Amino acid sequence: MRLSQWMLGLGLAALTTTGAHAATTVEMHAVSADGVGESIGTITAEKTPWGVEFTPDLKGLETGMHGFHLHQNPSCEPAEKDGETVAAAAAGGHFDPEETGTHQGPYGEGHLGDLPLLTVDAQGTSTTPVLAPRLTMDDLAGHALVIHAGGDNYSDDPHLGGGGARVACGVIETTQ
Repeated sequence: MRLSQWMLGLGLAALTTTGAHAATTVEMHAVSADGVGESIGTITAEKTPWGVEFTPDLKGLETGMHGFHLHQNPSCEPAEKDGETVAAAAAGGHFDPEETGTHQGPYGEGHLGDLPLLTVDAQGTSTTPVLAPRLTMDDLAGHALVIHAGGDNYSDDPHLGGGGARVACGVIETTQ
């Protein structure tokens, strides 16, 4: 039996979530060293039996793969880092409650905030869901989601997987 047939056999009730912390939607904004800009869409985080699913509905991004992370602070404001004003630097580093100090991707044992790459199509939109198997909805509130300019190789070389500049950010105030 194929996985899709098995999932259809589960029925719709098995695919929906109920109860506390079932889903939350985060408004995402373009960010620069000058501040927080216009909305580029939303990302919905939803509880699943396999972790947290993030479903983007974004527009205006560069085509390709983008690093995507849960950051430690609930801010998208620019801040000074190494003597330079950096976009969304007030979001801090990747969410790493166990203080692993290493970047190993969503399936590794490093930062808990390491999320799967977001894919942006030729029209600049991103709508493909990604799954973060190690996160729960309780981990999200009081943090920021950040999208980086480049991809992510899920290692510490280059620094933090090479995602580069922060181009979009959204604050997760509460989860529903």
